[in-house]
Amino acid sequence: MSNKILVIISTADEGKALTGILYATNTLKNGWLDDVKLILFGPAEDLALHSEAVQEALKGFLELDQGVMVCKFVADKANLSDRLAHLGLNVDYVGAPIGQWIREGYVPMVW
Repeated sequence: MSNKILVIISTADEGKALTGILYATNTLKNGWLDDVKLILFGPAEDLALHSEAVQEALKGFLELDQGVMVCKFVADKANLSDRLAHLGLNVDYVGAPIGQWIREGYVPMVW
């Protein structure tokens, strides 16, 4: 059984996004699993720019981890990349990393 998760936040619903980010943060903080990767994808990218609550939750995760990845393809298409990077998020292509992490045993959780 894997002790690593890949949390993908793709919802535009603030409550759902906050729940996923909180779970990822608490998992790292409390050592529930060995590692957590966090990706914002699609509608969640726009939500991160417009929700102060989501921005605060992401800051909490960033304080514990190496970063939050945001899909560059989606962000570029919506002209959001620079603004997301300004929040301290890693804007990059996520397709290959998602596949690699799954091959490494990360269990995907999508919110």
